[in-house]
Amino acid sequence: MTTFATATMASACLLLSLSGALAQQAAPAAGTESFKAGEPLPVRPNIKTFGSFCSAESVSVDTERDLYVVVSPCIGNNLRPNDGYVSLVNPDGTVNTLKWIQGSDRTGVTLNDPRGSDINNGMLYLADIDTVRMFDIKTGEPRGEVKIDGAVFLNDLHVTDDGIVYVTDSGSNDKPEASAIYKITADGQVSDFARGGPLQRPNGIAFDPDGNIVTVLLANTDILTYSPGGELVKTESGLDSLADGLVILADGTKITTSLRANHLARIPPGGKAELLADQIFTPASIGYDAKRNRVIVPENQQNAITMVDLN
Repeated sequence: MTTFATATMASACLLLSLSGALAQQAAPAAGTESFKAGEPLPVRPNIKTFGSFCSAESVSVDTERDLYVVVSPCIGNNLRPNDGYVSLVNPDGTVNTLKWIQGSDRTGVTLNDPRGSDINNGMLYLADIDTVRMFDIKTGEPRGEVKIDGAVFLNDLHVTDDGIVYVTDSGSNDKPEASAIYKITADGQVSDFARGGPLQRPNGIAFDPDGNIVTVLLANTDILTYSPGGELVKTESGLDSLADGLVILADGTKITTSLRANHLARIPPGGKAELLADQIFTPASIGYDAKRNRVIVPENQQNAITMVDLN
């Protein structure tokens, strides 16, 4: 069993404002104005940002150990293969173990470009390009993988209590037809759960309280809800496109992120999308800490995570 080292790294903390977006102004002509630094954001005591990652992409919550599991794909696989890693972070934002699981040819661990994550059945599940990888959530040891033939960009996943994995394939600008949601049974059988039609470049995925499968899209503002049988039963609208993360609370409230708008939005049950928090940059696949009623947001290009307390 792996011993968890307590890191003593200092975490950068940035207090952000929930209320005001900075005014957008047109850039002046070169040389017409002297340099002036940007104005500091007002203090927002319920939002805090912590760093120490490498393109942080997703966060899952290990409720048994009360730790946040942060996934960093790091440098693109085409430039530096197998350099992804998984960090353990304390709820106060300090790093518990920076590289708890690390891609390494020496140890036989593969993490080429890990993205979405989920924890269930004593396992950490990771979406990694065309493969879903499993790791023991207590020891970090590899526990198998399922490769999906034809997958282009596995992005996010969610896992049922009986071990069924639903994983989105966001495709690419060159291959939007690869857009799909795959279903992987507990014994590793892969099938299409949803493909085509309105499913255009799906990203974040989660289950609603009724057991339906919900996904947000990169291509537009649609939020699609599918029955467990794969029937599209509801379409809602978010605030902006390039949606990435999605969590659904126990009362059915959906919280989403937008890479385009750099914000979090909230959709109450039966209601319309509303702004939850702005000025959170490149927000990716979010996690939810029910104990603290907190959303944990990986800010991908900032190499950081932001905690948004909902109380």
